This record gives sequence, C-alpha cells and structure tokens, in this order.
Amino acid sequence: MGAIDLFDDDLICLTNLNRQLMAVHSTIGKKKTEVMRARILDINPRCDVRGVDCFYGAETDAQVPVSEYSYIIDAIDTISSKLLLVQRAGEHGVPIISCMGAGNKLDPSAFRVSDIFKTSVCPVARVMRRELRQRGIKSLKVVYSQEQPMTPLQTEETSCKNNCVCPPGSRRSCNVRRQVPGSVSFVPPVAGFILAGEVIRDLCAGAGTRA
Repeated sequence: MGAIDLFDDDLICLTNLNRQLMAVHSTIGKKKTEVMRARILDINPRCDVRGVDCFYGAETDAQVPVSEYSYIIDAIDTISSKLLLVQRAGEHGVPIISCMGAGNKLDPSAFRVSDIFKTSVCPVARVMRRELRQRGIKSLKVVYSQEQPMTPLQTEETSCKNNCVCPPGSRRSCNVRRQVPGSVSFVPPVAGFILAGEVIRDLCAGAGTRA
C-alpha cells in the first residue's frame, strides 16, 4: 500500500486492550489514529499515512476526499455514518467494502464475504439492508458473521463508563454515547484480515481502477 488515510476520533480505552493492535497500557488515552500511524510507519517508513482525528458523519463529510481513494473500508460502528459513506462512495464510483457486526461473537470462522442483500443472522446487516433499500442502493460488498450474537456480561472493572479516558466534555465520550457491543480478542481481527484480503484481491483484479 502506497498511501492510507485513517479516520477515527477515538482515544485508546481500557476496553481496547484485548483486541486492538495499538492498545497497550502505555498508549491508553492517546489518539488511535496517531498510534496506528506510528505503527504503520515503523513497519513501512515509505508508506504515506495520514491520521485524521474525525468521526465520519454528516457534519464531517466534507473532510473526507472520497473521490480520491482507490478503495474504502467502512468499519464504522454507527449505522447512519455507514450509510452516508456507502452513498458517497457510490456517487463517486469508488469501491467500498463494509464490515457488519463483530461484537458479542465467539466464532471467528463464521465470517463470510457476501452482498449485503444475501446476508442473514447479523442484526447490523438486517438494519443496513432495510436502510439501503430505502435509499435505492442495490448492492454492497460486506463482511458479516453467521453466528448468533451472545449476551455479554459487563463488569464494573472493565466498563467503559467507569474507566473513561476521554477528555472532559468530549462529544462522544464513553459516559454519553451508547454502549458498544463487547468483543473478544480473536474475532474482530479476523474480520479485519478478511477485509484487507478482499481489498488487495479486488485492487489486483482491477476493481479499484477508474473507468
């Protein structure tokens, strides 16, 4: 990869330790984009990596140069933001792959690559199907899990709300935003590997080439 843009306004949190590469005790409270950018450059100093401290949505859409990308990976938790990004990619003819829910799952072998309208089981995919139909979008490549989601046990010790490191007054701090489904160390990374593999194969096959 010659160039990568990373978009995220989150800080590394205690609950990220079990599954995110850049999350260790020494990086808690630091910006995810900054730490991940440093990690990528430490592996490949020639890569052009831009970290953008931004939560993608209607208010920040103008900050994202969608038309400039060869491929977009959507790994956003918020449905409205996922839908907007898919719409923008379609408007500019940019290939996009979207990750559905990886939380509350224990079986990494249950991930599949499919068109959104051929998915089943996944609650996130169900909502996306309905909303995409309403917007007239007829196809979207996704990674989703066929595993039924579990009901997690939340402890006070690991609760985001009780261990929030977001700056006071932060618009999306753990104390004010909705609870994100919990995830285990060996599930989300597999979804990430599948996403990356699909992007590389598509680019090699010419899917990322503009007409």
